[in-house]
Amino acid sequence: MEVWEDSQVRSDDVPEAYVADGTWPNVTLREDAPVSAYYGLALARRLAYAIAASDTSLRGLGERAGVSHTTISRLLAGRVLVDIGTVARIEAALGAEIWPGLGALANKRKDAESGDDKGN
Repeated sequence: MEVWEDSQVRSDDVPEAYVADGTWPNVTLREDAPVSAYYGLALARRLAYAIAASDTSLRGLGERAGVSHTTISRLLAGRVLVDIGTVARIEAALGAEIWPGLGALANKRKDAESGDDKGN
């Protein structure tokens, strides 16, 4: 099991705050980005894909999910740390899984293996 340097309890910033290079969600995160930033990035990508595949608007999804369309917009932009209730309501409304699970960490490993040091 991998140990994260940020494994101590702390208050993480929103995922977008950890961008080293690129435009959200096509970004490289900083080396010091916590695990929550990687999950937020992967979730934003999965949510964008699911919305496009469902051919629905943010307002329509928000109404079906019982979640503000502005909250969904903030999730897509990496400007909020999501809670599990919001994820559950959005997944149920879309009929698609958006929680990335451990797959979210693939970019962290890929960046480490490539020696990517952008933003340092």
